Amino acid sequence: MRRIKYVASVEPRRLGAFQKSLLRWYRKNGRDLPWRRMKDPYAVIVSEIMLHQTTVATVLPVFLRFLEEFPDITSLHRAPVEQVKAITDPLGYKVRGRWLKEIARLVVEDGHGQWPKTVDEWMAMPGVGRYTAGAVVSLAFNQDVPILDTNVKRVLGRYFGLSYRDTSSDTLHQLWALAEAVVPKRKGRPFNQALMDFGAMMCTARNPHCRDCPILRWCLTPQGDASLSVAEEPFVYRISIAPPG
Repeated sequence: MRRIKYVASVEPRRLGAFQKSLLRWYRKNGRDLPWRRMKDPYAVIVSEIMLHQTTVATVLPVFLRFLEEFPDITSLHRAPVEQVKAITDPLGYKVRGRWLKEIARLVVEDGHGQWPKTVDEWMAMPGVGRYTAGAVVSLAFNQDVPILDTNVKRVLGRYFGLSYRDTSSDTLHQLWALAEAVVPKRKGRPFNQALMDFGAMMCTARNPHCRDCPILRWCLTPQGDASLSVAEEPFVYRISIAPPG
């Protein structure tokens, strides 16, 4: 089946205003979260698995308890799955503990203690989709890769005038292309954190703080804008088929 990827091209002044304003806002207002202070793949993946369908406020005490019990990937790998699930299961979505245990096994045994460093490698891990893979690679390794969760969709959709509430795969491809286009070079980590925090704290789903918004001047909440040009091009991907062994 033919797959289509979109490439977003944004008018430079609008893009520059967006990037600079968000980074400036983040330096003053960004959330001080423990996994951000660590900048460690282990802390980031644990936090991202816990944050699946769960709020930051709910995850914080569980995350801290988890790291007290399992301070590194080796201790998590050695722990019985029941001990891990005893901490993660109260968050709901009870597959998290098994995901983390399997990730630990893959890193310690198959990877010989080496962390994956690309989005594709992370997406091969259990419980890790494109957003989580991007978050880990961006936050832990400071790579300029896109992220796209509900908050980021809303920020991008409102600012650039895209229909972010549309759940079609076509719209999702466009939003991913836009998320990729807006990341400033060599600033993947702080900018993606800025996007997440801005969506969670300022550009909220209900009652957004538009009066205090640093990008209100350029925001295109009404749909449609000529400054964003989205063009189709074939999405080329490789598949290899080989006999076992």
